Amino acid sequence: MRKILIANRGEIALRIIKTCHEMGIETIAIYSDADKEMPFVKAATKAVCVGEPPVNKSYLQADKILEIAKSEKVDAIHPGYGFLSENAKFAEQAMNEGIIFIGPKSKTIELMGDKIVSRQTMEKAGVPVVPGSSFGLKTVDEACKLADEIGYPVMLKASGGGGGIGMVMCENEQALIRSYDSTKSRAMAYFGSEEVFIEKYIAESRHVEVQVFGDQTGNIVHLFERDCSIQRRHQKVVEESPSPFLSDEVRNKMFETAVKAARAVDYVNAGTIEFIVDEQENFYFLEMNTRLQVEHPVTEMITGLDLVKWQILVARGETLPLMQTEINSSGNAIEFRLYAEDPVRFLPSPGKITTLNWNETEDVRVDSGYEEGGTVTPFYDPMIAKCIFHGDTRQEALASAENFFKHVQIEGIKTNAPLFLNILANEDFQNGSYTTSFLTKKLVK
Repeated sequence: MRKILIANRGEIALRIIKTCHEMGIETIAIYSDADKEMPFVKAATKAVCVGEPPVNKSYLQADKILEIAKSEKVDAIHPGYGFLSENAKFAEQAMNEGIIFIGPKSKTIELMGDKIVSRQTMEKAGVPVVPGSSFGLKTVDEACKLADEIGYPVMLKASGGGGGIGMVMCENEQALIRSYDSTKSRAMAYFGSEEVFIEKYIAESRHVEVQVFGDQTGNIVHLFERDCSIQRRHQKVVEESPSPFLSDEVRNKMFETAVKAARAVDYVNAGTIEFIVDEQENFYFLEMNTRLQVEHPVTEMITGLDLVKWQILVARGETLPLMQTEINSSGNAIEFRLYAEDPVRFLPSPGKITTLNWNETEDVRVDSGYEEGGTVTPFYDPMIAKCIFHGDTRQEALASAENFFKHVQIEGIKTNAPLFLNILANEDFQNGSYTTSFLTKKLVK
């Protein structure tokens, strides 16, 4: 594998370029007109413009990206996360052109992309799933009958949903009736399918995911867990490992279950099994992300491993670099997603970054796609950096984060850094007793 095209932008493109160049692999970046001055464009071996700023005219142009890949004679495509990373058709088209897709098999992406089918698959494999329907609902009456059996509140979900889109919590029958048609319409608009299903809403839950990795010979391992319970509108804000909530007994059982789930779909490359955990530490399969996660640096910080390197090695047919007994975790790591965002109104705050001083130290890692003088445009996700902190203990990692956000210098745009300082100062967060409702109940009105 001598040349890889990166079908993404920003910090993840830079992240992949870094590993590729360390491995002696040339990189082809693609960029929109709005991104032509971005650091990832300059860092790549070569960069090719893919189109106009809107994503449907640039980073989602699968056919054009494949044409670029063929003209540049690349050996593989790395999709990063988001955009085309979980597009089964794109993965299959690449492989049909003789270009390696650095990710799982297209049939696995398709299987796990449908939440109803993934529920059915996990049930068959003996993996616990949230009580609910493992079939698409036909009528609102059917939905109400099932909700009565499960007990309110319930979550009405789009089968093809993701990223918090197509999910509505219904506290009673009236709310379910009101939400049913609109959720189906939203599902059709975003995912091309109006199929919806119901799951029991688990109050005061935790969201814990397990990083898994498989190779083409059938080896599958886990690389520990990440607690992603600090969320807003079902979007992750803070992630850490190890989870401050789980007992070792439940943690190990979760690892075994995650590997079982990955094995049930013959999983290859990097993936994540996501679980919802109730107050008694009962855990249930939520979904599988068939790609590298935004929060993968948390796992890299506690294991000392390069997950992008592992992805490339596995994609070119090599076995996993380490087996389960050889993979170790050390200390605590926590990641904060720093956005160009108004910290009061929680709205994107695009603009030119006039000052940018990260104040990095040995146990601080900043993955950013921006540099001083760069511009955050309104066309893409406004995340400007992932700030990751490591310590021998959780307290050390949190202290490092607090010191960082007190001294980081970012001017020209507003960011959500003040929110992080409020989170770090909160007693429930400090003692690890937070749930997915933490931000809503404690900090965000």
